Amino acid sequence: MENSNRTPGLSVRLRSVALGVALIATAALVHVRLAAQDLSQLVSTATPAQAAPLVYNNRQIAVFRAAVLSRTPSERAQAASDRLERIVNDGQAGTVSSRPLQGASLLSVGSRDVFAILPLDVDALAGETLESATAAAVGHLQQAVDEAIELRTPRRIATSTAWALLATLIAGALALVTRRLHRTLVAGASRTAERKLKQLSAGDVLVKASRAPEVARKAVTTIFIVLWLFIGYTWLTFVLRRFPYTRPWGESLRSFLLDRLVFVGMKIVEAIPDLFTVVLILLITRFVVRLSQVMFQAVEEGRLSVPYAYPETAQSTRRLVTALIWLLGLVLAYPYLPGSNSDAFKGMSVFLGVALSLGSSGIVNQIMSGLTITYSRAVRVGDFVRIGDVEGTITQLGTLSTKVKTPRREEVTIPNAVVMGQVTTNYSRFSDTEGVFVPTSLTIGYDTPWRQVQALLLLAAERTPGVRTAPAPVVRRSALQDFYVHYTLLICLESPQQRFATLDTLHANILDAFNEYGVQITSPNYEADPEARKVVPVDQWYAAPARAEAAGGPAAGGSAAR
Repeated sequence: MENSNRTPGLSVRLRSVALGVALIATAALVHVRLAAQDLSQLVSTATPAQAAPLVYNNRQIAVFRAAVLSRTPSERAQAASDRLERIVNDGQAGTVSSRPLQGASLLSVGSRDVFAILPLDVDALAGETLESATAAAVGHLQQAVDEAIELRTPRRIATSTAWALLATLIAGALALVTRRLHRTLVAGASRTAERKLKQLSAGDVLVKASRAPEVARKAVTTIFIVLWLFIGYTWLTFVLRRFPYTRPWGESLRSFLLDRLVFVGMKIVEAIPDLFTVVLILLITRFVVRLSQVMFQAVEEGRLSVPYAYPETAQSTRRLVTALIWLLGLVLAYPYLPGSNSDAFKGMSVFLGVALSLGSSGIVNQIMSGLTITYSRAVRVGDFVRIGDVEGTITQLGTLSTKVKTPRREEVTIPNAVVMGQVTTNYSRFSDTEGVFVPTSLTIGYDTPWRQVQALLLLAAERTPGVRTAPAPVVRRSALQDFYVHYTLLICLESPQQRFATLDTLHANILDAFNEYGVQITSPNYEADPEARKVVPVDQWYAAPARAEAAGGPAAGGSAAR
């Protein structure tokens, strides 16, 4: 009896369990079929819309680009973010997985579906596919979920905080040490630069003029600023990566620095063959420049004769040839320079072109005038010249201007175009050969024998140092004025640069000679007829120091009269 009673009860319970399992399986199957039917309907009704990223725990998981029914991509992203927050808060987070369903990809966390990636969410223009977008979303979502769990774990947050504090202490210690080192090196660099300059001649002047100690201090400070920025950058990256929410920022900073370093390193490696070509071109150019400089130096010193090259133009020609050779070398090397095809190089080329166009007219005028002055060989460095109202020695024939040092030790800079527009008198060109006559004039009344005046002027010239004896000084009676005779003494100077000093000495000797022989230097003017005629008696025609032979007249004035 007892066995018969137990058997029906057990059968009832077994049938109930089987019925429950069947109902659950049927419900699950119905749910899957309904979900598949709903997702199929969503895929078919999706339309393109403005993209919106799905961001969870400060990490971008995916980008929605399709609007489903009335839900925009931003609403889809917000709903998925809220669903992820509930899953993590409920403690039901698990492994992230995905499965294809009705042409879309459905992503799940543990056993709970979160969101779907539709075909219209894929950026086909960027080469993205549904499979690659799904794989990337799974990886990002798994990382974001793990970090969200970490953020809710106090022990791990405490550990990260401890590491951040330790990194802060280390960075602060490094900052203090490098600051003290900076002070020491700045003072040392300044003293070293000042000591090296003082070892040279005119050291104190160089220290004040070159500002080398200040430059050394700024150079050391710049190096330490870069070091401090690196320490701060490294510290910030490390601290941000300790905490889950700020970890994406730290990873971005680290990846940016590493990417820049890798990029620069790869560019350097890629540019090595081109840089080798540039160095080779520059070495060949330098060799050719050195060869041309040796040749033109030999021409300048007279050791070599080259057609159409003269010693006085060899220096300027050397500069022009050197500039042209270097310009040709740069043109050949330019295509091999790293970044020569970049926008920065192109912008700089445009800027230089505009600048040259705006200022080229005046500059070209000065340059062409300088070339004309040089190759016409009108003047040379060291010549004593007169350009307009300026007299002096030429110290420099530049590309844009000519510099003249006056006897008063003034340096006058004259633009080459002005030199070409003025009358230039060169007192040095024939001074070493046939000589250049320098005039000085005075006027004496008709009652003084001209032969005596001539002899006195020649005597003064003979007494003056710096006056050449060959060609000999000459006296000209350049004009017979109403009341007096105009005499001009022409002398040749041994050094044209001493023109003013020699004339000063000559004028002093003229005064002494005239005073010595009692001849008054006057230029008379008459308002009425004099009581006696202002004529020179014949017996006084050769008054001392005049001599008949020197004056070219008869031996005795009386015989001539007789």
